[in-house]
Amino acid sequence: MTSLPLLLIDASSHQAADFTVTGVATEPHVLRLPNDTDLNNLQLHGVQRIDLDFPKFTDGRAFSQAVVLRRRLGFQGEIRAVGDVRVDLLQQLSRCGFSSAVLPGADAVALGQQLLDGFSGFYQGDALHAVPHFVHQPTHPPFTPLANTTGARA
Repeated sequence: MTSLPLLLIDASSHQAADFTVTGVATEPHVLRLPNDTDLNNLQLHGVQRIDLDFPKFTDGRAFSQAVVLRRRLGFQGEIRAVGDVRVDLLQQLSRCGFSSAVLPGADAVALGQQLLDGFSGFYQGDALHAVPHFVHQPTHPPFTPLANTTGARA
């Protein structure tokens, strides 16, 4: 069981890296949200990508927003991490339902990919797969004991 593959984007080549956080569509089908947005009244019809903002490295509210978007609201589109995103956040970004992250440069993208490649799966559930890895469905029908018709004691 693995999390969603995380696409890493170099901020210097990312066209929308400098636009401001507005809470409205910034490109067609793209919504950029500040990390204090109330997601309960969010209209997601036609939205293909949501950019969630990390204004500071120490502010993780966008992690919670991503989990709510995936689990409670059932958002299937791209969720992108923007702002002060660093390579040591990447694994958790993926586990919380992000599908892409904008990093500060090509060196960070290369290091981030190297770090992500070191993990092939997780035992715990995550935003996309809530059931832990060790809980599985049997691949064959459960064993049903035969009735004791001979009267022998078991």
